[in-house]
Amino acid sequence: MSAHQSSNRGECQMVAYEYFDNKPQPEVPAAPPASPPPKRFRRGLLVAVTALALASGAGSGAAAAALIGQGTASASAGTALPTTQTSTGSTSSSTAASIYKQDLPGVVTLTVNLSRGQAIGSGIVLDTKGDILTNAHVIAGGQNIQVAFSDGTTVAATLVGSNTVADLAVIRVSVAASTLHPLTLGNSSSVQIGDTVYAIGSPFGLSGSFTEGIVSNIGKTAAASGANLIQTDAAINPGNSGGPLVNSQGQVIGVNNSIESPVDGSVGVGFAIPIDQVNELLPSLEGGSNV
Repeated sequence: MSAHQSSNRGECQMVAYEYFDNKPQPEVPAAPPASPPPKRFRRGLLVAVTALALASGAGSGAAAAALIGQGTASASAGTALPTTQTSTGSTSSSTAASIYKQDLPGVVTLTVNLSRGQAIGSGIVLDTKGDILTNAHVIAGGQNIQVAFSDGTTVAATLVGSNTVADLAVIRVSVAASTLHPLTLGNSSSVQIGDTVYAIGSPFGLSGSFTEGIVSNIGKTAAASGANLIQTDAAINPGNSGGPLVNSQGQVIGVNNSIESPVDGSVGVGFAIPIDQVNELLPSLEGGSNV
């Protein structure tokens, strides 16, 4: 899913590439059909929205959400060796607030310039050499990628590797190692229905957003995303794509990438790519493979 931003008549709009005709939506959208098709993030799902911040005087820069972005490499590279973290799980759980504080520095917002606007998404810091994991559909068609960290640092990124079938991509930034806070990758094979999970990302451009839910099902198939996915009722929306789904220890168990919904937003049926599948592909993605 990627979003386009427009300032026409003070609106901030997103257009669904797959499900709409790419024309701006009216200020007052028509009522949805009785049985509309499911809306999904993959390959650019976007929703027409009115920027309420404009009405309150926030100005024309109000953010609209979509999926991740693309950029160019920055100077100031960190010298520390890469340290991707992995874990087999823990029996102790943390509070939601402590998980958020722990993981937020390892989640980034991506802004991708497209020929018709911008796409916004999320990403996961993998190591201290600057590799970041996201969805392939977030950067698809992007001309450059900008990465924003939770401390306000914004740098350009370059594409390292992409797998459009798996909907995964790795991009790389060049920043001080102190800016990079790799998230711990967990073990999705131990995930059970009913487990508490959290999604961190930039839904509708709202960076650093944090939602809570449970694992609703496992091994599910979504039309936009493929098979063997983790289903969750944690709120996931355009802009969450590429961000982490974490467990009660703050370990990444999935990469958020799509929703099923009869309306333009989350109704509690979201999907994430299991981290075990991601781990199988990371060596090739970090090695520059593009398929």
